[in-house]
Amino acid sequence: MEFVATCPKGFERLLADELARLGVPQVRPLAGQVSFGGSLADAYRACLWSRLASRVLLVLARVGAGDADELYEGVSGVDWESHLAPGATLVVDAHGTNARLRNTQFVALRTKDAIVDRLVSVRGARPMVDTVRADVTVSVRLSSQRATLAIDLAGEPLFRRGYASRADGRLASLRPDYAAALLAAGGWDDLVRSADARLAALWPGQGSILVEAASAALDRAPGLLRPRWGFAGWAGHDADAWRDLLAEADERAAAGEGRPCSLVACDDRPGAAAACRQALRGAGVGADVATCSPADVPADAALLACDLSWVGEGELAVEATALSELSAAAGRRLVALSRDAAPDAALRSEPASVVEVIVGRDPATIRAYAPSDEVGPAASVGLPDGGRASVLVASSEQFARRLAKVARLRARWARREDVTCYRVYDADLPDYAVAIELYEGSETPGRWLTVSEYAAPRGVDPELARRRLLDVLTIAPRVLGVAPSDVSLRVRTRARGGSQYAGEGSAGAGGPRERRSPRRGDRPRLPEGAHLVDEGGLTFEVNFSQRLDCGIFLDHRETRSRIREMMKQTKGSKRFLNLFAYTGTATVYAADGGARHTTTVDLSRPSLEWARRNMARNGFADPEHEFVQADVLEWVTEQRHTRNRWDLVFCDVPTFSNSARMRKSSFDVQRDHAELIIGVSRLLVRGGRAIFSCNLRTFRPDEDKLARAGVRLTDISDETIPEDFSRNRRIHRAYLVERA
Repeated sequence: MEFVATCPKGFERLLADELARLGVPQVRPLAGQVSFGGSLADAYRACLWSRLASRVLLVLARVGAGDADELYEGVSGVDWESHLAPGATLVVDAHGTNARLRNTQFVALRTKDAIVDRLVSVRGARPMVDTVRADVTVSVRLSSQRATLAIDLAGEPLFRRGYASRADGRLASLRPDYAAALLAAGGWDDLVRSADARLAALWPGQGSILVEAASAALDRAPGLLRPRWGFAGWAGHDADAWRDLLAEADERAAAGEGRPCSLVACDDRPGAAAACRQALRGAGVGADVATCSPADVPADAALLACDLSWVGEGELAVEATALSELSAAAGRRLVALSRDAAPDAALRSEPASVVEVIVGRDPATIRAYAPSDEVGPAASVGLPDGGRASVLVASSEQFARRLAKVARLRARWARREDVTCYRVYDADLPDYAVAIELYEGSETPGRWLTVSEYAAPRGVDPELARRRLLDVLTIAPRVLGVAPSDVSLRVRTRARGGSQYAGEGSAGAGGPRERRSPRRGDRPRLPEGAHLVDEGGLTFEVNFSQRLDCGIFLDHRETRSRIREMMKQTKGSKRFLNLFAYTGTATVYAADGGARHTTTVDLSRPSLEWARRNMARNGFADPEHEFVQADVLEWVTEQRHTRNRWDLVFCDVPTFSNSARMRKSSFDVQRDHAELIIGVSRLLVRGGRAIFSCNLRTFRPDEDKLARAGVRLTDISDETIPEDFSRNRRIHRAYLVERA
């Protein structure tokens, strides 16, 4: 008889070795599957004992499948009455397409039609289809112009072991077959056979690694708890052979209960220890598990199994912290599931073997490292709390000392000035060219960091730059008391200077002198992922997960404070205009300074909705505060032909924008600023003033052109740079605009 055991991509060689150890004959690895021969009992054994296979298929025939008619004819020629008993239900599981058969649902439908029509012609009765709990699952797999027809002996994927663990949403769950593949690549079976079943699992999450390791060590079949099998309703089922295999498995499980097995869960995330113990209980595995921090892996563990696949795409700080802890295991026998080759740097060695797999939809690798006495100790840095952190680059000690020093000084300044959101570090060391900003929550408690990486010079080794960045992301949360999961990374380029429109954002927040309780109106609902911070006695919404910029620009803290004071001193109509308003923080300040009417203009609807929430949260939800979605350049031109005029205007322009919704093909601040400033000046009441700002480092105003248009420009940049940006006083340029 011919069988096929399917498996995830990359598992083929591991599965072939496993089946051979089970005594299955004629094993041959193929793409995404392993073929084997033997008896039905051999296939049953694979179903019951394989930890790596997804399904076990009994091959019935291979037929032509150049088009739908050829497929139908081929399927009709199979003796289906020998496989489906009278009254049995069926379902067809189709995989693969070709040039003429491009839809798997259609392939399944034509296969089902052929089976039903044959059985109707033979028996005069039509079998029923059951897509939920069919007696027989027919598998059809297309490859080029051929189709393989088979009976699915498993019924449902074999990685569904039949036990349930208590799901903890805070922890990722590694599928059991991936956990088993990780252990197989690390040589766990060899250790079990040599009675050296001592495993330390790093970040096991909900415990599947421990369950698979324990069940292998205790000789417990992974399929022992499964309530249903695909062959149970199949007409060719050999009940006696299956009963004998189950009895053997029960005996082996009973005998294995006394085997030595040492399990340690190295995971200090909340709920991890409880989840691992629950998983073992749910699987019926009588093994105890000890717990410890990933940085304290027991020295006597024979194998370290590390799962890093749970680290998300945007969680580089979490990965950096994990790699720092992993580095303590260098030189040990270790196997890691990772989305990239980052463990190589942490372990300071090349893997002995690499298995390429797919996790979800992303490529990943299982990397096995042989034990070695030649790996030196990891470089480490001292921390303010007296502890140490392993790093990838020895010179990161300098960064750690520098960050600790400036953080201490900046914190004193922040307490003195009553500032809760501020820049801590700004490329103080050239090799560690990042900006680090700290945000302290108000109504939503918490601390968050943003790390903005400046592009490294061309002569810098990219791998070295990446390792330094990982060290920054390891050290900064520890020094500043922030959880790694609350660190967000942004990439900056020096060329453009950055603006809120470089990707719909830039980063910022802050807090002037006077602290008081803001006025509250109807509190808007806080969007998912958003938090609240205080600045200058006002409250603003920030979000570190959705955009390049979090919602408030720290470098304009003093500018916003100036706007409030200017508004307080304004007589008459007290009208304020905010152009390129982003999330409207300047508008809130103006309203707090007594602006009776505000106009907030931006091209982005989400930004305007954000601005509206910021205003409402601070008690400014009156109809006199309007929000306009428009191309600012076009809108300014239109307003010049109306009677609308404002006492104070704030215009914080992007460095560059090429939105498809703009009237012009693009906006370049150096090229287009004069026209914009002249237009803004025409919107001022007599004696009115405007503040024009941009963050192009090389910006030079066209003073001659402006003077000819009767516009007076006064550079106030130095007066608007906050203390925490004093290292980089070119962070923005600011000018007072008046009619001459």
